[in-house]
Amino acid sequence: MSVENDLVLVTGATGKQGGATARRLLAAGRPVRALVRDPEAVAAQALAAAGAELARGDFDAPETIAAALSGAGAVFIIPPAAFGPDGWDVELEARRGEDLVAAATAAGVRQLVFSGIASFDAEAQWGAHGKRRIEDAVRGSGLEWTILRPVRFMENYLAQGLPVDDITAGVHRHLFPADMPIQMIAVDDVAAFAELALTDPAPFHGLILELAGDAHTMVAAAAMISAITGHAVTYEELPEDFAAELGGEVLNVYRMTHSGKGWHADIPALREILPTLRTFEQWLTETGAAQLKPILER
Repeated sequence: MSVENDLVLVTGATGKQGGATARRLLAAGRPVRALVRDPEAVAAQALAAAGAELARGDFDAPETIAAALSGAGAVFIIPPAAFGPDGWDVELEARRGEDLVAAATAAGVRQLVFSGIASFDAEAQWGAHGKRRIEDAVRGSGLEWTILRPVRFMENYLAQGLPVDDITAGVHRHLFPADMPIQMIAVDDVAAFAELALTDPAPFHGLILELAGDAHTMVAAAAMISAITGHAVTYEELPEDFAAELGGEVLNVYRMTHSGKGWHADIPALREILPTLRTFEQWLTETGAAQLKPILER
């Protein structure tokens, strides 16, 4: 079955993964409907200028989702994460994803591509159980499906104002062991895998792909940033009591990584599927260093 003219509903379209996927599909000439809360937002207008149809919608307003799904052949699923007074509302996020899958099935959608979160050797990972509930709904939908599980994004180095993972005064702080290789992936490469699955569904049907493009120790990654940007960056490993302050699930991740568990994507096999899969050095050289320099110069 030809899918080249099938309309793809992209959820999370003004976010990183959804936006990158929408732009890739549009560049390839695929019709895209972008689900947005505010069509007048800058990111939404940029997608419209690139050729996307905008659909105002809210995961918590079922009637808007049903309208957005009308006529769509495929859906790229990124339910918005929910945060409340007690932190990450995993239950609400999971329910949003499950409801979208049910609505897509009722609307006659042919294919679902869901991007969730990579697995550790154990599943006691922050937010993972909510993502797995959505995966269960996708797999049980009876539709063609592909599940993407990206690891930590290379773009996380651009974050600012977070308890972990930003770079302040030349110091990158995180909970990961300094000497453990940590897998990472560029957001645009997640979108590239989504585009492949949406363009040629048959070979990707039923696949769960753990996605990573490179792996370095945090110390080595900081050294690479220093060399390419010309600004000295060092790594500081945060202690266990800091992880405990962030909550039990974060503490579980801390303890798993410090016992040698971590993400386990098969990077060589992924590069067979996507030969352009970026290394961290390539990401820095292409776009990352230019975005990092203003941060490092503050």
